Formats: sequence, C-alpha cells, structure tokens
Amino acid sequence: MAKPVHALLGDIWFRCHVCECEIFRDREVKLNSSGMEFLKLGWADESATGLICWDCGYVHLFVNRDIELYRVKR
Repeated sequence: MAKPVHALLGDIWFRCHVCECEIFRDREVKLNSSGMEFLKLGWADESATGLICWDCGYVHLFVNRDIELYRVKR
C-alpha cells in the first residue's frame, strides 16, 4: 500500500480541488501519446507526478518538477 504524503508547491501546501483533503498517495504517470504508442516508443513519453487524493480518489497531475512530497506519519 502506498504511503500517505503532503505536497508542497513553492511555499503553498497543496489541497485536493474536490474535497480539500491535504493527504495524497503519489505515483509516476506516463503521458503517452498515440503516435509514440503506434511506433512502440511509449516508454520515451514524458511522465508526470500523480497525486491521488487519500479521501475522494481524485487524481491531480503535475509535470512541474518543483513539487516536494513529505511523508505523513500515521
């Protein structure tokens, strides 16, 4: 099971846009394009950080590499 995290963007703590929750689980998400998949080069597509809301499950995607994640002690 994924560990819960808080996310910091610059000096702002991120909250879910749907339910205002401050806890997420994170994972890398590939931003595949149909052209690259057709050429069997999907592995070369850009990736994003996916933050999945711990409460409602909404997925927020960030290509900004300045996002900082901090583990939540539960």
